[in-house]
Amino acid sequence: MQAATQRQAPPPASFGSRGGKEKAMKVTLVVVGLVIAVIAVITNLGSDTHGSRIELLNQTMSDSNSVAAQNPSQAQRRSLSFSGYDWLVKSSDGRVGPGPNYFSDSKDNVSVDAQGRLHLRITRRDGRWHCAEVISQRSFGYGIYRFYLDTKVDKLDPQVVLGMFTWNDAPAYSHREIDIEVSRWGRAENQNGQFVVQPYTRASNIVRFQIPPGLSASTHLFTWQPDQVFCQSLKGHSAVPSDPSSIISRHTFTEGIPQAGGENARVNLWLLAGRAPADGKEIEIVVSKFEFATAP
Repeated sequence: MQAATQRQAPPPASFGSRGGKEKAMKVTLVVVGLVIAVIAVITNLGSDTHGSRIELLNQTMSDSNSVAAQNPSQAQRRSLSFSGYDWLVKSSDGRVGPGPNYFSDSKDNVSVDAQGRLHLRITRRDGRWHCAEVISQRSFGYGIYRFYLDTKVDKLDPQVVLGMFTWNDAPAYSHREIDIEVSRWGRAENQNGQFVVQPYTRASNIVRFQIPPGLSASTHLFTWQPDQVFCQSLKGHSAVPSDPSSIISRHTFTEGIPQAGGENARVNLWLLAGRAPADGKEIEIVVSKFEFATAP
């Protein structure tokens, strides 16, 4: 995702000729179309408590979801090693999606500790909030993606979003985006977890759930196959449930499954609509390990 493109307004159409009138009519039709599109998004906002619909409107209006911004060769300068794989660290000079936000490749925002754990932080410097994202240099394709967290995610500020997902710059199959996200989407009363196969606007493509309080360790995974995506969140660190009580939530998607092709695994930590945390505090999450395995 990339910074919003600055567009120059076209000069006013001349109404002194037939050609000018035709241009004015075309401009009017375009404006009417944009208004209808925005009204449609707002209508969706009113029918769903999922805060990312608000995020969608913000991104639509600011053009912060430019595809080029997800291109590692353009947006990332620093790299690091984590869980046996090489990752690029996202950085931006301006506000870019998601959010939009400022993203920093500073070690204050992204680092790997002596135990090999990945730390992502949202920090405030020079009057700005800086967010964090890492992108695998390898494209894994179909298989099992596991993310092991060492953070009590129920404590995350309602404005904060933690994403564990796949993404491809190319728009086909909604960018091949499969998400496990932790956020209350700006509302403290919302459930704090969700599984998504994009686009989330299709009702069958999103499942919300509650991650219980006090879990210092949790595992979040999805198994991507050509005909389905199985998602699961577990208490503790485990590749499979130790017993049924360790399952926080699970779901299998069978419709609209994207084909694999050129996507990367990603982890990010960002602010909804770029707004400051409600409590005004900096945020850190710790990912102890990432695993990929071929599906059985």
